Amino acid sequence: MSDTHKPDASHQSSLLSRTAKLPPCSLEHHYDVIIIGAGAAGLYCAMTAGQRGRKVLVLDHANKAGKKILMSGGGRCNFTNYVVEPSHFISDNTHFCKSALSRYSNWEFIGLVAKHGIAYHEREHGQLFCDDSSKEIVAMLLAECDAAGAKVQLQTDITHIKTLQEDTTATDGQPNYVLQTSKGNYSCTSLVVATGGLSIPTLGASGFGYELANAFGHEVYKTDASLVPFTFTDKTGDLIKSLAGISLPVVAFNERVSFKLPLLFTHRGLSGPAMLQLSNYWYPGEHIHINLLPELDAAAALLAHKAAHPKQLIRTLFTEHFPKKLLVALQMHLWEDLKTTELANIKDERLVQLGTTLNDWQLKPSGTEGYRTAEVTRGGINTADVSSKTMESKLQPNLYFVGEVLDVTGWLGGYNFQWAWASGFVCGEVV
Repeated sequence: MSDTHKPDASHQSSLLSRTAKLPPCSLEHHYDVIIIGAGAAGLYCAMTAGQRGRKVLVLDHANKAGKKILMSGGGRCNFTNYVVEPSHFISDNTHFCKSALSRYSNWEFIGLVAKHGIAYHEREHGQLFCDDSSKEIVAMLLAECDAAGAKVQLQTDITHIKTLQEDTTATDGQPNYVLQTSKGNYSCTSLVVATGGLSIPTLGASGFGYELANAFGHEVYKTDASLVPFTFTDKTGDLIKSLAGISLPVVAFNERVSFKLPLLFTHRGLSGPAMLQLSNYWYPGEHIHINLLPELDAAAALLAHKAAHPKQLIRTLFTEHFPKKLLVALQMHLWEDLKTTELANIKDERLVQLGTTLNDWQLKPSGTEGYRTAEVTRGGINTADVSSKTMESKLQPNLYFVGEVLDVTGWLGGYNFQWAWASGFVCGEVV
């Protein structure tokens, strides 16, 4: 992950300035903690800090809090998973997530959900969803913030941030930052960046958090759309489009990882859990591999079928394994020249080649559907300069980063929400 995100210098200077003396702000507009972003991590940090008696303000430019929570999981919010391990997360520093995840477990959040009487159910692979609506999770977080005295203020644009110069330190409880916004100026002792990533810009996602991190001297790794469907522009794309709506269990893999999950053909490309998971580990220009028959050694099965039923056709063997429309398409794509040839008249080498292809169908995506449909952003703020225990910047005192804005990306299955809850909690415990 050597590529970094650097905003132009003029934007940095317009976003942030340093001064030896901060402009005055009324006590009414001074907070112990200001959190930028009313998403999962920001709200959890706010309620945690508020429960400690801190005066907290959450600012967001959106007209609703928790917009990504609301649309997640098809509107039912896959809020965590029964099994959460550090191996379910991707980061340049694979150890960074361990501390927060161990200090705020999935069981803590499940307990909070139960406390609020929210009915939920388990789907495959330990994924937990609301029975009714993701609105219940947002309502729960806002209720906890309200009970803790944490204020959530929406439709507020931040235009500029003033901070003390590096060689000047404010005393406890005094301002370290002044935020100039579309609704006036606010000062705070601690500033938390919980702005999320770039995925789903229609919900208000932006690169604000990355730009702010850069302005404070933090390196930001190159970001990519992730947990996202693949697209294709060649003849394979036409084949896939013709199969839209068909789903089947596969093993999707590359040299780094393997997932045994459902694949879904769509009008735009390949989707479904198998493809979304693999996208976390895919880079442009690489091939993806799909075992269309994960329970069958296709080459061995073809040779055995040839010996037992020499007068049958290739498609006869696979009738029970593929939907009819998919079988016809694969025949046209892979063995059109042999579609009427009896097995006895096909060389073993050709059957082995075909079987190998069915167990390792290699495709080269033209790209992905991008941030428009991506569930998460891969990459983000380099965690080397952030404390894994508190989420505080090692470069700027009293500055914190939580959630998706950091270079921590979870698998599909509730892991990105669990990272939001855990990182928000450990930050809220110290700000």
